[in-house]
Amino acid sequence: MLEIELNGIRFRNPLILASGILDESGETMLRVARAGAGGIVTKSIGMKERAGYENPVVYELPDSQGLLNAIGLANPGIANYGEEMRIAKGGGVPIIGSIFGSTPEEFAFLARRMEEYGADAIELNLSCPHAKGYGMEVGVDKELVEEIVGEVKKSVRIPVWAKLTPNTHDIVGIAKSVEKADALVLINTVRGMAIDVDARVPVLSNRFGGLSGPCIKPIGVRAVYEVRAEMEKPIVGVGGITTGRDALEYIMAGANAVQIGTAVYLRGLEVFSLIAKEMEEWMERNGVESIDEIVGAAQRR
Repeated sequence: MLEIELNGIRFRNPLILASGILDESGETMLRVARAGAGGIVTKSIGMKERAGYENPVVYELPDSQGLLNAIGLANPGIANYGEEMRIAKGGGVPIIGSIFGSTPEEFAFLARRMEEYGADAIELNLSCPHAKGYGMEVGVDKELVEEIVGEVKKSVRIPVWAKLTPNTHDIVGIAKSVEKADALVLINTVRGMAIDVDARVPVLSNRFGGLSGPCIKPIGVRAVYEVRAEMEKPIVGVGGITTGRDALEYIMAGANAVQIGTAVYLRGLEVFSLIAKEMEEWMERNGVESIDEIVGAAQRR
C-alpha cells in the first residue's frame, strides 16, 4: 500500500530520513532502517572534515513547536565516509548521499565519490541557512545552482536531487533553474533565531540557525504546492511532518515522498512505523490503494 518508486528507485514506504538526524554514522543509519524508514539521506558531507560551531548548537522551542539548530555542517569529510556508507547499505533501504560544496567542481567530485560508495541517489544541499559560503548562500543564485546541477548530472549515473531553500521570495523560479535535477526536495530549514531574555544573549553560539519542526509545516506545504502547480518533476516534501496526516498533506500538495527529521526527536525512532501505520489507516478508511492515487490531489480541486 505504501510502496513507491521514485526515479526508478523502490522505497518500501515514502518516509525518508532527512539529512542531519542520526545519519553521520553507518550504525545509526542501520538503526533508522530497522525502525521502518523507507530510505535514508546521509549527513551532508563536504570536501574536508569540518568541526562545525561551538555549543550550544541546538535549541528546543517551547511546546514542541520545533528546533533551532546551527550545527555548522559538521561532518567527517568525504574521504572518511566510505565505511559509514558500506555499513548503512546493510540496512536494505535506499541511501541518498547528501553533499555540500561551494563550486560546481566540488559538488561534482563529491557526487562521484558518493556514487563510488554505493549511494542510490545524490542530494545536493543548496539550502543550509547557517553556514557561510555554502547552502543557502549558493542556493539563491539561480545561475550557480543551474551550473551545479548540470555539472553533477554529467558526473554521475545515479539520480540527482536538489534540496532548495525556503529563504527566498522566488521558490518556483529557483526550482525551474534546477530543472535538470531528477527530483526536488522542498524545503530545508527556515532561517531564524531566539534570545534568552534572562541571559540577554542569543540561544545559539552562531546567533542564527535553521528552524525546523511543526511550526514550519505550512511553509513547506505551500512551497510544494506552488512548485507542483508549475512543474511535473518529482518532489520530496520536508518540514514539520510528525504524523500520518502531515505526510498525507504534503503528498496531496504534490509531493511523491516525504522526509522526516525533527519528528525523530519529538516522537522517537519509532516515528517511521507510527506515521506509516497512521497513513495506512487513513488510506483504508478512504478506499485509497496506493500513494500515487493521491499525489497532488489538492491541485485538482
